[in-house]
Amino acid sequence: MPQKPSIPKGTRDFSPTEVAKRTYIMETIKKHFEVFGFQPIETPSFENSETLMGKYGEEGDRLIFKILNSGDFISKVDDVTYSSKKSSSLIPKISEKALRYDLTVPFARYVVMHQNEIDFPFKRYQIQPVWRADRPQKGRFREFYQCDADIVGSDSLLQETELVQLYDAIFSDLKLVGTTIKINNRKVLSGIAEVIGAKHLLIDFTVALDKLDKIGEDGVKREMLSKGVSENSIERASPLFTMSGSSETQLEQLKSLLSKSEIGMSGVAELEHIVKHVEDLGLQTAKLQLDVTLARGLNYYTGAIFEVSAPKGVDMGSIGGGGRYDNLTGIFGLKDVSGVGISFGLDRIYLVMEELELFPDEISVSLDVLCLNFGEAEGKAALKLVSQLRSLGIRADLYPSSAKVQKQFKYADRRGVPYVILLGDKELSEGQFVVKNMSSGKQTTYVLQNPEAFVQDLKS
Repeated sequence: MPQKPSIPKGTRDFSPTEVAKRTYIMETIKKHFEVFGFQPIETPSFENSETLMGKYGEEGDRLIFKILNSGDFISKVDDVTYSSKKSSSLIPKISEKALRYDLTVPFARYVVMHQNEIDFPFKRYQIQPVWRADRPQKGRFREFYQCDADIVGSDSLLQETELVQLYDAIFSDLKLVGTTIKINNRKVLSGIAEVIGAKHLLIDFTVALDKLDKIGEDGVKREMLSKGVSENSIERASPLFTMSGSSETQLEQLKSLLSKSEIGMSGVAELEHIVKHVEDLGLQTAKLQLDVTLARGLNYYTGAIFEVSAPKGVDMGSIGGGGRYDNLTGIFGLKDVSGVGISFGLDRIYLVMEELELFPDEISVSLDVLCLNFGEAEGKAALKLVSQLRSLGIRADLYPSSAKVQKQFKYADRRGVPYVILLGDKELSEGQFVVKNMSSGKQTTYVLQNPEAFVQDLKS
């Protein structure tokens, strides 16, 4: 007996209804991307390994899916490397490509390669899947979609303000009321590491700090100690773990803490600028909140950083994030091109909307009308009617065989079809067709030569 097929952990099949709901989210996001002036691009699903490796920090590099070279790749590995059994030595010799980990680094590569064709500042959006060799859990998959919007070629902080507005506009349109847009600045984190005497351990310090909401204060302190951050430095940083209040209050506390750090004070000034402009413009349903523990463990962020949490009461990680990166294109040879961008986590947004029952009912309707099949002559006439309805923009279909009427009605019901057409021998001889409303049970008769009348009623 053949073994039952399966799919890799962290991946999913999607039913027609699920695809319709995902498409609804993507189309909503795309609509606002374009309203805000962003242009679409696409990049390959896999990149050269050298493009991706070293851009996400040590943890990120471990999560990149490597692609084995084609052919007899093992024969090209020397005996010393092979017998060492060290993946760090072996992988570069057997794998030259990798699945993309996110859309930002491939975008930076795109900008460098196409810099002579791009008008700066360049506002791009991209909606494509990415892959991460992460441990699957609720809201965390190995294959998932990102929906990114980035602006390169401008260091104006007005761009950060605009991206906060974009988050607010999209989540408001999706009826995700009560989302919180958390904001911090990598310069602030650099300043904190400097004043507590852990400047040389900035990455380890920020990676641990970013896990505060997951492992708690004690867990963060233990991880910092394990990475070499001294107890004295951790004690100096302890005010961060309990800092609260309005953005203005926290900014004043940061000014006091970072008064002797030039880079830290620069980050505070940038945060003040963004917060003030957002408050002046106002938001529809989202809330902007300063979070001094927000670090986002990606090495390429250099300024403002964002993370969006779902409405209260929903157990879900972040549903969006992003930030300012001043040096990303520099690693590919194009210096002094600042960029800032945000990402929407499609899969997590889907789960949140499903839990809160926010999808419109009509999304699951994939067919407007099903025409029943009563036989060869009736079926031929029904197919002609269906073709006319399709030409008028109606999603119409004909049941393929003259099965029992009860079976055909059951099929229509399971598919959630709102209207069923009955065109039997009697209706055909009278030049009519009958439309049954599956919800109310009401039946209406129309002239077979005038399907436009039914379409008009359907759209009214």
